[in-house]
Amino acid sequence: MVRSEGARQIGDAAGAAPEGAAQPAPRHVAIIMDGNGRWAANRGLPRFEGHRRGVEAVRRAVRSAITLGIDYLTVYSFSSENWRRPPSEISELMGLLKLFVRSDLADLHANNVRVRVIGDRTDLSADIAGLLDEAETRTRANTGLTLVVAFNYGGRQEIVRAMRRIAAAVADGRLRPEEIDLSTVTAALDTAGIPDPDLVIRTSGEQRLSNFLTWQTAYAEYVIEPGFWPDFDHDAFLAAVSEFHRRDRRFGGLGTGAG
Repeated sequence: MVRSEGARQIGDAAGAAPEGAAQPAPRHVAIIMDGNGRWAANRGLPRFEGHRRGVEAVRRAVRSAITLGIDYLTVYSFSSENWRRPPSEISELMGLLKLFVRSDLADLHANNVRVRVIGDRTDLSADIAGLLDEAETRTRANTGLTLVVAFNYGGRQEIVRAMRRIAAAVADGRLRPEEIDLSTVTAALDTAGIPDPDLVIRTSGEQRLSNFLTWQTAYAEYVIEPGFWPDFDHDAFLAAVSEFHRRDRRFGGLGTGAG
């Protein structure tokens, strides 16, 4: 991907510490990056430019997550349903993915970022699958931020894959049906070993989950950002985290304000 003029490396300071920095950062933030096409249309630009600027917003989000001390950042980069888009747009998106890995992987690795990819890779082209494998392999030993890339991902499809894994374990005698519990399902998901998101941010003002982390977001806090994804910056990230800190997370129990 071509960097914008004057763009910072991902490890550069993203901005001032958030107000109330003594509060712990959410451990896992997941983002539904929405609005690239509308951002471009509002400016009379081709959709590709919206996607290109969206990748720049990903870089900013990674910098912010590092600065804020967030352990896991999951980005919804390409859904299972996105294959329905015009072939020309899909080709452009795949090209952006290739450029991002080739141009940014070294920076991610240098900044101790571990990349993990979730989603179905069974029918991906060899070049795309190879790039995803390279990103994971090269950064596997890193111990800083874990950047989880949801690619060819759908929450319902992920649950189906998990059910097949569990069914296979039952069929070959490794697991008894009565042993299946919440932890069994969690361990069979693509996100095994990754904590559930504390905070889900969606840009563009839309208020839908869009088949994203269907199982894992059962108790996540949601923040809807009205702006489009290409405009998402450190201030918007800070505002979302500040809103998260104002929430009373009850997990089905009584909140702190209960009498």
